[in-house]
Amino acid sequence: MSAARGRWADLLPRVLSAVVMVAVGGYAVWTGGLVFDVMIALCCGGMVWELVRMLEPARSGTALQLGAVSGAAVLLASLLPVFWVLPVLAAPVAAGFGQISDRRQYFTGFALWVLLAGFGFIWLRGQPEMGLPWMLWLIGIVVVTDVAGYFAGKIIGGPKFWPRVSPKKTWSGTASGWLAAAFLGAVFASQMGLGFGIVVLSVLLSMASQAGDVAESALKRMTGVKDSSALIPGHGGLFDRFDGMLGAAAMFLAVTAIWG
Repeated sequence: MSAARGRWADLLPRVLSAVVMVAVGGYAVWTGGLVFDVMIALCCGGMVWELVRMLEPARSGTALQLGAVSGAAVLLASLLPVFWVLPVLAAPVAAGFGQISDRRQYFTGFALWVLLAGFGFIWLRGQPEMGLPWMLWLIGIVVVTDVAGYFAGKIIGGPKFWPRVSPKKTWSGTASGWLAAAFLGAVFASQMGLGFGIVVLSVLLSMASQAGDVAESALKRMTGVKDSSALIPGHGGLFDRFDGMLGAAAMFLAVTAIWG
């Protein structure tokens, strides 16, 4: 009986945290504008804070400073002309590179990824011709990729995708995530009057989402931590919850920048 209780001990905080996240996130996504921009900036700042704490646990003050500056940079970049975006987002990354003494190359790569993905979310939500429907599509791609991958991996099983980095992921789950994303992309394309390219893009975003999850898992293994932080009761940290979203958003921003 005690073992069963222990297994479900974190259920209540997990459920409560999930309800709060869905409520706050859903409100911000639906409302858009400054509310959404501030939420994304806060999340990005929190993830940079987690990143520094994972890489250099003793530098709590540095982590807090870089997190605050990074969040402010994302918000500022969303308000400035496009040619200022990269310099503004690169500024806190360069500052962190100068302050962090160990594994600074990992900080540079992951921090820049977080900030660009955060800006990508803000940019997409703020586009009059895209806005809420496209944002919901992007979030939906990540969600169906995770859900389909989880259940297919449990039911079908089979060879592991990358056992050394992410031992729970299987090829069946990975491929099922792609199929689910393609299906959602096809539905979205039919509803919006778009072409087959959206289906292809949906699969690419699904792959990017999975890559984001694997990258964060590899970082945690390298730094020897189970969760990026304990910021979200029962769930770990912001990085743990949104690594897939970061991957998909960064890929979408890259595709948009290349093909328009």
